Amino acid sequence: MSTNRRDFIKALGLSGVALTAPAIAGADTQILPDESTDITNLTLKGKVQSNGQGISGVPVTDGINITLTDKNGNYSLLSNKTVQFVYITIPSGYAIPHNKGIAQFYKAVDIKQTAFTANFQLERLERDDKEHVFVVWADPQIISKKDGEALINRSAPDLRDLAANYPAGTLIHAIGCGDLVWDHFELYDDYRQAVNITGVPFFNIIGNHDMDLDARSDDYSASTFKKNFGPTYYSFNRGKVHYIMMNDVFFIGTAKRYIGYFTEQQLQWLEQDLKHVSHGSTIIVSSHIPTNTGVKRRANLKEDELGGVVSNREQLYKILAQYKVHIMSGHTHMNEKWEEGNIMEHVHGTVCGAWWTGPICSDGTPEGYAVYEIKGSDVSWFYKSTGKPKDYQLKIYPKGFLKTAPDEVLANVWNWDKQWKIEWFEDGIAKGIMEQRTDFDPWTVELYAGPQLPKKHKWVDPTLTDHLFFAKPSAGAKAIKVVATDRFGKQYSQEIQL
Repeated sequence: MSTNRRDFIKALGLSGVALTAPAIAGADTQILPDESTDITNLTLKGKVQSNGQGISGVPVTDGINITLTDKNGNYSLLSNKTVQFVYITIPSGYAIPHNKGIAQFYKAVDIKQTAFTANFQLERLERDDKEHVFVVWADPQIISKKDGEALINRSAPDLRDLAANYPAGTLIHAIGCGDLVWDHFELYDDYRQAVNITGVPFFNIIGNHDMDLDARSDDYSASTFKKNFGPTYYSFNRGKVHYIMMNDVFFIGTAKRYIGYFTEQQLQWLEQDLKHVSHGSTIIVSSHIPTNTGVKRRANLKEDELGGVVSNREQLYKILAQYKVHIMSGHTHMNEKWEEGNIMEHVHGTVCGAWWTGPICSDGTPEGYAVYEIKGSDVSWFYKSTGKPKDYQLKIYPKGFLKTAPDEVLANVWNWDKQWKIEWFEDGIAKGIMEQRTDFDPWTVELYAGPQLPKKHKWVDPTLTDHLFFAKPSAGAKAIKVVATDRFGKQYSQEIQL
């Protein structure tokens, strides 16, 4: 009897549990309080400047409260000795400071003093940043040196080359959307090497496979991540867009288990952060676990999987109600989008595909990443498949490839949303709109279905997806062409001979 991935997860005791290696190789011993928590006051102070000139109005935070720099760029914030970082919201018009691609917007706090000084140096951009590009790398999730080599030799050069194909001087940054590694923290070195190769500065967020699984509570589950990448929630600006990075993986105290959840401290911090952002602005919110997905509907589940979506997402939506919001997430190893009111969520296909077992994710989306192009407050996007040209946006399967539709051709249009139009042509004659249905991508069935497939991770299974489109050709048809028009009017096509 075969066991699919969901059954395997439930057998471990909790829906949404992380699939992890038996041990956390390379993890540092977590730092725990010796006796009791020291809440002695600590004053954070310093200056934010560029070329010796102070920058006014820059938000500075300890992760609890936020203050603004004065007209000379100085700040002072009364904090306490429980804080770990003091950090800034990088303002528009300035370059992203980084160390070999890893964004540097924070200072680790020395709590041995009663006052800690942290100065920040920024470089003013020579060009306007209202037009810029960002990419989302979801789930690199490397568990071995071999996986690391694939990230370094395949994924990183692809992003480097994509960036090089934009006009000289184009501003590009990236979001590492969690599960940067797969519990093996020594592989952060490989991740850093890959980031450096891209030539693009990365802002990173924590995923469930970036947590310290031997932590005694959620408060200490991000210790190793923080040593490598700094705070787990923060914000920055570029042009007219405000970016917010959040931590929604909540460790529940038993190894390998977590839920999707925003803590009250984060939500209070977010409310303060948004006081400095005008209503109606475009906001990009990034977190690892999707706030919501279509999994419950597609799989006919009674309830959402605890580790599959964010349990208190409605509270986030209330805070974001006055803005134009795009949510960036990963985690599911599928590509999908939903849109309601002022919010659109982009759940991303992964850099690692189906955990580096094959060239496609479990819904047929090629391994790769999303690219977002910003013009003022407007956002447009496309999916970039690793090793494929930019216009590779769909795949057609002939009749007989899917057992549930033996007389139909089908197309997988992985970046589809409800504003796309999917048309088909038979021997050059327009036949109209294809029928959208939920099913399994045929190639995923071939690669991943069954108890012995794939050999590397046998628990990987095909997953139901909404981005499949069907049509029944005539008996004598010789060629089928599919034309997919995205919400921005750009057309992509593919043709097969029958």
